[in-house]
Amino acid sequence: MSEGELNPLPPEPPIDGPEKKSKSDFFKSPDIPYPAGAPEQRQWAVAIHASGFAGLVFPFGNILAPLILWMIKKPEGAYLDEIGKEVVNFHISFSIYAVVSILAAILLSCLIIPIILPFVVGIGGIVLMILAIVKTSNGEDYRYPATIRFIK
Repeated sequence: MSEGELNPLPPEPPIDGPEKKSKSDFFKSPDIPYPAGAPEQRQWAVAIHASGFAGLVFPFGNILAPLILWMIKKPEGAYLDEIGKEVVNFHISFSIYAVVSILAAILLSCLIIPIILPFVVGIGGIVLMILAIVKTSNGEDYRYPATIRFIK
């Protein structure tokens, strides 16, 4: 066999247009790694993730605190810029999910599931923030699932 015959399969044709995502891809995090960051940037990344807990104290603090930290730190490098976008996108999405679940609980208060839904969404958001903090502090990449990417 000559060198030209090593790969008998034809090359894949290019995909025209955006790829279609299935419904199950919505909850899947993208597999795009973050740019490399220095150890001190990782500490700031953890702080940006943790700043989302400000929403437990102030209304919309879960969006404003990460947004302010991101705006201050994004000139320091691509790593903090990507982390900031991810965190702000998650908290905007999470706020939308929380409002929708609260409205569903109010409108469908005669059913058990809608009443429990806001609690599930709230606990889920807290668990995802803790998971992001732990993984980022260990030097791993973490992308929030079910996040609408408003800021690209």
